[in-house]
Amino acid sequence: MDSKKGLHPRNRHKNGYDFEKLIQKNSTLNSFVSENKFGNLSIDFSNPRAVKELNRSLLQTHYNIGFWDFPDENLCPPIPGRVDYIHHIHDLLTASGNVNGISILDIGTGATCIYPLLGYAEYNWKFVGSDVSRDSLVSAQKIIDENQLNDVIELRFQKDSQCILENIIKEEDSFLAVICNPPFYKSEVEAKGANTRKSRNLGNNAVRNFSGNNNELWYPGGEKAFLHNYLYQSSLYKDVSTWFTSLVSKKENVESLQKSAKKLKARSFKVIPMNQGNKVTRIVAWQF
Repeated sequence: MDSKKGLHPRNRHKNGYDFEKLIQKNSTLNSFVSENKFGNLSIDFSNPRAVKELNRSLLQTHYNIGFWDFPDENLCPPIPGRVDYIHHIHDLLTASGNVNGISILDIGTGATCIYPLLGYAEYNWKFVGSDVSRDSLVSAQKIIDENQLNDVIELRFQKDSQCILENIIKEEDSFLAVICNPPFYKSEVEAKGANTRKSRNLGNNAVRNFSGNNNELWYPGGEKAFLHNYLYQSSLYKDVSTWFTSLVSKKENVESLQKSAKKLKARSFKVIPMNQGNKVTRIVAWQF
């Protein structure tokens, strides 16, 4: 059983993975599981097929998601980290006195539709998910259809990659939170360089251990440019959502975002730390 340190107290995976239980639910995972050097059952995390099968097994075992498939070129999201975001947003909304009839907008929902799946499974939230890729939305819609979730998850196509909320927001919309996992890199070259370093750290230089297409991994100007664009657009739709939130991978981007939020007259700005093993990241949240 692999230990998952620092996860949210309600995270089902905080004590690691029960591979025997996961294999009982999804026998395909068995071929990827073996004892590691510590004598514990694990998988080769540099093998993208193994990682995909592990996360599929987690969804089947813990979240009642019977079907979850998507093209190999799309990013495979690690379930423990993704559901941590959901738990922290629940805490944010609870502290604000919002616990019932929750509707969430997921910016860049992706081919896996992962945040809506987890948010509904854990808290019965309803979702609108947007994306700039029609192909990703086709994949996400198949997941929604197969799991009979059309009543709780709606998808919308973003026709302009420079727009984040514009073109997506409808006049009747009202959300308690907007969530977002933004592209981290400035270019394809930067993304590929990061992947090479990650593969080397996992001890396998030859294997591309995570996928991801253009809109998932990079954005002109990188994470900072995306976040500032998102922040500005949120000021144009300030009454649409109680909270606007995003993951932020680079802590140096938080300070400039906070300064800009103040200039745009955000009345509250929060930074919520997230610790996932050796990885440290954070959620930023603001409201007008």
